[in-house]
Amino acid sequence: MQEIAITEEKPLLTGQADTAKDAELAARILLDQGQEHSVETPHGVLHVTVHGTRTTRRPAILTFHDVGKSCFSTLFKFEEMQEIVKNFTLIHIDAPGQEEGAAAYPTGYQYPSMETIAEMIPALNNPDLVEGLVLINIDTDARGWIDWAAHKLSSVTSSLSEQILSHLFSQDELSSNTDLVQSHRERIAKAPNLVNIELLWKTYNSRRDLNIDRNTTFKCPVMLVVGDQAPYEEAAVECNSKLDPTTTSFLKMADAGGLPQLTQPGKLTEAFKYFIQGMGYSKCS
Repeated sequence: MQEIAITEEKPLLTGQADTAKDAELAARILLDQGQEHSVETPHGVLHVTVHGTRTTRRPAILTFHDVGKSCFSTLFKFEEMQEIVKNFTLIHIDAPGQEEGAAAYPTGYQYPSMETIAEMIPALNNPDLVEGLVLINIDTDARGWIDWAAHKLSSVTSSLSEQILSHLFSQDELSSNTDLVQSHRERIAKAPNLVNIELLWKTYNSRRDLNIDRNTTFKCPVMLVVGDQAPYEEAAVECNSKLDPTTTSFLKMADAGGLPQLTQPGKLTEAFKYFIQGMGYSKCS
């Protein structure tokens, strides 16, 4: 990662030793199920889970999952992440109909586009609200004709769960059929809201190009993360080439597979600490 000079120290990460009370609070924030909310938007209801106390002094770490609900719970429950998490409010947002226990959408339901989903989350369309971005396995380009044809063929020859697994994991992981792959395969295949997952998958595959470039996109610091040999390694490298190198950090993680937040939480936590330090938050002890 590149080094970013700290121009202002923000007092949230004090660097002081934890007291027993602080450690207990951090553990409780990490391990509880969070406060669940249904948030009305002009385009429908979003399911949101909040961890930690919502105060004006605490900035928020907002997460949005991938298709198949590959979420960030493992990363934020990681022991070394506690020093960071206790100073922030965590907000986990589920795409429409993707939360646990969500009712299946009826036949013919028009699932929102990726652009509409972005409008449902105010931070995505209001860059002034965002201090920094961590983007894992980003692919900013829509599918070309060859990719579209390959996807259509795959949808005929492969089950939905296998299609999503190929999106999430490296070929080495799929060939080895790791425990992580097996658990995701079983969870997706047995999901009671499988029809909703399929709708999100189709929406993702019909997305449009983001058309990013270093002059007009991302006014805040950005950290790009991808596992080596992951499905979107080349896409992440290409995205990095289009961003401002003075505000962008690129982390290609060895032995991380397709989901570095699950396979390498320690390394990603360390990188995340440096990243928020670069945004002006004092270094953790």
